[in-house]
Amino acid sequence: MTHPPSAPAGAARAGAPASARPTVPPQGSRPPAAGAPGAAPPPARGAWATGREVLRTAATTEPGRLRILGAVLALLVLALGTVAGLEAADRSAAAEDVVGRSQPLSADAAAIYRSLADADSTAAAGFLAGTLEPAESRARYDRDIATASRLLVKAAANTDGSGESAREITALNELLPRYTGLMERARAANRQGLPLGGAYLRYANQEMTTRLLPAAERLYAAETDRLHRDDADARAWPYPALGAGVLALGLLVWAQRREYRRTNRVFSRGLLAATAASVVVLLWLAGAHTVARAGLGSAQSEGQESLQLLTEARISSLKARANENLTQVARGAVLTEDGKNDKYEAEYETGMGALTDALGRATRLADDEAGRAPLAEATARAGEWRERHAAARELGEAGEYRAALDLIVGPKGAEEPKDSAGWSFDQVDAALERALAHEQDEFTRSARGAVDALGGLPLGAAALGALGALAAVLGINRRLAEYR
Repeated sequence: MTHPPSAPAGAARAGAPASARPTVPPQGSRPPAAGAPGAAPPPARGAWATGREVLRTAATTEPGRLRILGAVLALLVLALGTVAGLEAADRSAAAEDVVGRSQPLSADAAAIYRSLADADSTAAAGFLAGTLEPAESRARYDRDIATASRLLVKAAANTDGSGESAREITALNELLPRYTGLMERARAANRQGLPLGGAYLRYANQEMTTRLLPAAERLYAAETDRLHRDDADARAWPYPALGAGVLALGLLVWAQRREYRRTNRVFSRGLLAATAASVVVLLWLAGAHTVARAGLGSAQSEGQESLQLLTEARISSLKARANENLTQVARGAVLTEDGKNDKYEAEYETGMGALTDALGRATRLADDEAGRAPLAEATARAGEWRERHAAARELGEAGEYRAALDLIVGPKGAEEPKDSAGWSFDQVDAALERALAHEQDEFTRSARGAVDALGGLPLGAAALGALGALAAVLGINRRLAEYR
């Protein structure tokens, strides 16, 4: 039995013919709504815009505002500890440079000048002794040259290679062998009794006074300038850290007042601990820096200024002694530029005037008997030196050259010629050395106190800042727990 094909069930129910085609939606219909199947994804938003939206949403609720406040407080307290630690470390390093580098290098530069000037003066004195230089005079000259060479090596190892000090050290290292070579020629000619020895001695002295000593003086000035810069860096107030501390404390006080007004709670332990940590950091920073500034100020006024004056006095005495000896060597052969006076005698008087002036100013700065006693000794011996030089000058002008020479360098063969100008000079130099040692101790003690005052602050400030930040977060979290 044959059955005809059956139509689709849907068509049969609708009564529609089998050939009917499905309807097509109109072309102008609206696109599907967002999120519907087949809808296009919304345009991507940037991270910054998303973050702003999240913050805006969070700021409309009290828990969100508390989270933001806790984060800001923690960051501020942590920043206070970090900045205070860095500032303290910077000041401590500068103070340490003052004690361990700048001031010792300045003292070494002064010692280089002193050694070079004393070597020149000693060589001239040995020349005056006759054709055979005394062994003690030669040994003193050798010690001075060795000391200057050693200190130049030390200064080169501790000085910036591109700075002014490095240039002066290089110049001194080049000029010193030339000077010693000229001095050896002078000695060789003097042993043979040749007048050429005096010419070589004057030429060597010219090299010393016009090139070596000015370079050593510039080196001393450069190192002293660096000392002053390090001292200024160590004494500068840590304004960024102080500003961060005031800001952190202000916000902490405001946050606790806000919490009190909203909850009637007098204290929040966490915020109170953060406030205490911030106050400790701020007071520690201000107190330690005040003590450090006072110590460095004392070192500057009571130590460094006296050291500079004493160094000036010593340099002046060395110049005066060298010119005094050369007065006897040249015997008036070298005149001033106007041709009226003995060049070396005029420079001797200039040096003695500078010595007297520096001794007077240093005596006024001395603040204890240990500092005043050697200065009084130096002043008395300088006056004695001038009297003996004047007496020798009169003898020389009267033609009594041998007697004048004995008064300048001491009688030949005398072990300790206490009646000579040379002995008076040695006493002045020894007294100045004692005064320098005393002032150096005063400076080091005061400056070391400044370093000690800043010692534990960098680590302590950082640790307190971290603890304060943690306490601020815990204090805010305690409040947030009430909303859960």
